[in-house]
Amino acid sequence: SILQQKFQRAIDDQLSSPASSLELLLAFSLGGLLRGLVIAVLTFAAASLLVDLPVEHVFVLVPSLLLVGFFFAQLGVLVGVRAEQFDDVSFAQTFVLQPLIFLGGVFYSATLLPEPFETLTQFNPVYYMIGLVRYGFLGYTEANVAVSLAFLTLATLALFAVNWRMFATGYKLRA
Repeated sequence: SILQQKFQRAIDDQLSSPASSLELLLAFSLGGLLRGLVIAVLTFAAASLLVDLPVEHVFVLVPSLLLVGFFFAQLGVLVGVRAEQFDDVSFAQTFVLQPLIFLGGVFYSATLLPEPFETLTQFNPVYYMIGLVRYGFLGYTEANVAVSLAFLTLATLALFAVNWRMFATGYKLRA
């Protein structure tokens, strides 16, 4: 939505409003989080009709999904602000997000990787997201749950700080 507003020059109205940079960032972020949560709930509901989905640790799963959603909302804001054309968004999805997902342990156990790849995987936030969601549903994870939550929280806060700075300075937002 940020990229569309930049192209339509509609973001100028929001930037000139009395809303602070923090309020604008939170509005875009919470909008992204809400879209993600709606899709997650609908997907879970549809899947529950077809198969029995175990939820082993609901008190880990719910905060983890909120944190994952907010992380990706921050990533979406970052890409949207930095993008100058729609191809820039595709570039980020293809060359940043997709490798992080494939190298995050979705399709294999990260403990089976040879060094230094096993160690490098531990710097991938998607690795911790997958571990937390897997633990919430199945009760199994390779990484410590507390470490995963802490790492993901720090990564999300770092993205939020970068985005807040971009909104405060008007980086690639102001004409």
